[in-house]
Parts: sequence; structure tokens; C-alpha cells
Amino acid sequence: MRFTKMHGIGNDYVYVNGFEETVKDPAVLARRVSDRHFGIGGDGLILIERSDEADVRMRMFNADGSEAQMCGNGVRCVAKYAFDHGLTASNPMKVQTGRGVLTLELYLQAGKVAAVRVNMGRPILEAAAIPVRIAGLGDGARVVDYSVEKALAESMGEELEHMRSELGMRQMTCVSMGNPHLVIYCDADAVPLEKYGPILERHRAFPQRINVHVVNVLSAQEVRMRTWERGSGITLACGTGACAVCVAGVLTGRGGRTITAHLPGGDLLLEWRQADDCVYMTGPATEVFSGEYAEE
Repeated sequence: MRFTKMHGIGNDYVYVNGFEETVKDPAVLARRVSDRHFGIGGDGLILIERSDEADVRMRMFNADGSEAQMCGNGVRCVAKYAFDHGLTASNPMKVQTGRGVLTLELYLQAGKVAAVRVNMGRPILEAAAIPVRIAGLGDGARVVDYSVEKALAESMGEELEHMRSELGMRQMTCVSMGNPHLVIYCDADAVPLEKYGPILERHRAFPQRINVHVVNVLSAQEVRMRTWERGSGITLACGTGACAVCVAGVLTGRGGRTITAHLPGGDLLLEWRQADDCVYMTGPATEVFSGEYAEE
């Protein structure tokens, strides 16, 4: 099976051209190729397939084999691969995802895609639609600067007290960008994500699990963030997560509608436009290498 390794500011996936290759069990393949010691290595597997609704279709599988609705860094790389490898010459390009059909504007250098701006769609803010389940919280309510203690006390015990007292993790905001995100403002550098990421991801308040982001506000136009991704663990970047952080900043009064998010792998430019209520994300896409994987 031919594959291409690509990344968006360090959020790396193994990409397979479904126009030419057939993957029988993508969940199993995702677990195998993502292994950084015994496989190719990556945060997951992304299939680029034919679509009746758009120029191409993206299917994304986390490193644990679970299928996710969306990946912001991944969809930029899909657009780069599709354009650079001649699957489509469209610019803007339409990509079918689990979130729906997204529109991407391609920025070219020497005839190849260097960066991509993606219309990520409108954020989903209602608790039931994210989904978030908190006792006493109505389905139509929003989880904005909501008490971490009130929401997560059940089943957390001493971990919750440490989060509150030592890490300053007191309020949380939840946003879906087609996949669910939990945003907590605190001293992001001090948070042991390897400890709290999996606990929060699988807390019973989040029936479909959740992506966890800890955020430092540097100014109204700038944040620094770290991520624990649902199904993949700590990653260098999360595009949908950065979009959620932009939305959360506006909702909580901590940020403007246009921000730069500094992630461990690089920077993303985010804009939550009032005109159409959509979030736009701009960032690079990089092809690293191609090869042939010997399937078992």
C-alpha cells in the first residue's frame, strides 16, 4: 500500500490516496501505521477518497483506531495532497468531511500548496449537541466559564482538588467544531497533560469523549495552548481545537474574534466572523515523504 506522511504544524498523519488504494479495515490499519516504533508513526490515519458532493472526501482515524468527524490540520493536508498530486485543480476546493462539506482556499508557492485557509463552519455551543451531560444543565444551555468543580466533581476526587488549587483550573468552556472540545484557561505550561488528559477525555460528562485544551491568554489577539486529543493523546497541534479556543475566548471575554494561537508545533491564525458566524483557520500544510507499507 502506498502512503504519504504529512503534517500540519506537527500534527502528523499517514495519508492514503483512496483514488488508487483500497483499505479494507481502516481502524486496524490506523493502529498499526500510527505506532511510532513498529509502524510508520503518526497521530492517526487519513484516507483521501472520491466524493459525490465535493472535490474529495476525507476520512480520519485516530491512533487508537476510532473514527473522528474532523481534523483541522488534517483537512489542510488533504487539500495540499489533492492539489499537488492532481486529484483536483479546484481552488477554492471543496472537501467532504464528517462535519459536512468544507471550503478551502489554497495559497500557492511555485505551483504547490504552501498554506490553506479553511472555512470550518459555525461552532456548536448547545450542551446536548456537543455533547456534554452535566446534572441540572439543560440541553439547550451553553457550557461557558462553567465551574469545573460543579461539572466534574463526580468520580474525580483528589485529582479535581489538585486541578483547582495548584493548577488554577477553575472554569471550563465547551465547544464543538464537528468534534467536541473542552477549553480550560490556566497556567498551561504547568499542567501534566499526560495525567489529566485521559481523565478528562473519558469523564462521564462527555459521552463521546472530548479533546482537552489548556490555554494561556497572552493578549486579546494571542494565546498559547497545549492539547490532549481524543484517541491520540498529546499532539503538537489541533486545528479544530484552536478554532474552539478562538470561540471560547470571545464567549468568555478573554479574546478577540481574530487571534493567533501558538501551539507546540507552530502557529495558526483564527477568525470567528460575525458576518456568517463561521470560524476560519489559516495554516501551513507539509508533505514529508512517501513510501510503501507492507500490510500484514
